[in-house]
Amino acid sequence: MYSSSTSALPTPASLKNKKILLTAGPTYEPIDPVRFIGNHSTGKMGYALAEAFARAGGQVILVSGPTTQKAEHPAIQVIPVTTADQMYAQVKQHADDADILVFAAAVADYKPKEVSTVKVKKKEETLTLELVKNVDIAKTIGQTKKPGQFTVGFALETDNEVENARAKLQTKNLDLIVLNSLQDVGAGFKHDTNKITIIQKDKITIFDLKPKTQVAADIVNFISERIHV
Repeated sequence: MYSSSTSALPTPASLKNKKILLTAGPTYEPIDPVRFIGNHSTGKMGYALAEAFARAGGQVILVSGPTTQKAEHPAIQVIPVTTADQMYAQVKQHADDADILVFAAAVADYKPKEVSTVKVKKKEETLTLELVKNVDIAKTIGQTKKPGQFTVGFALETDNEVENARAKLQTKNLDLIVLNSLQDVGAGFKHDTNKITIIQKDKITIFDLKPKTQVAADIVNFISERIHV
C-alpha cells in the first residue's frame, strides 16, 4: 500500500520522557595509522534527527562517527566513536534503556582483517587488503530488542530500492525503515536536502524532497504517531 505524506514540526513534548538512542555519521576502519576505509556520510541527517527528537521532548543519546556536525540542544548527549566496533559497544551499552532506537549511521560493512602498526609503504604496483565483515549493529540489536522498544533503520540504495529495504526491515526486525535512493536528485550524502520513503510491513509512505531539518521532523512525527497508538 502506497501513500504520500506531509508533516509539520514535531509537537513539543510529544516524546516527553522518552529515551532515544541514535547513531549518526560514518565509521572509519583503519588500515594503518594514517589511512582508513570510510564513506561519504556527513552526519547531517542523523544530527538533524537528534535535534528534532530533542525538540519533541526526548532525551537523546547520539552515538556519532567522525563528523564536523555539532549538537546544539541540551537534551542531546553525544558519544563520539570512530570504528564500527566502537559504535556497537556504545549502542549495546545503552540499548536496554532506550524506548526508541534509530540506526541512521552509515556503518562500514567491512574492515581490514589486520591493521598495520606503521604506515604501509608504497612498494608494489598493487596492494591487496583482506577484509572481514563488521557487526551489523541494527540487525544484532533489532533481533534482541525488548518488548515495547521501537526500532528504526535506514537504507541507502542504488537499485531495487524498495525490495532491498523491505528485506532489511524483516531481517533486522525493525518497526520501520527509512529509504534513501541515490537515484533521487538532491538525496543522499553531502546534500542539505533529502527525499525519503518510509517502509513498514504493510505500508509505504513517500515524502517529497525537503531540507534535512524538515525531513527529520517528518520522521520524528511519524514515529511519535505510532508509539502513541
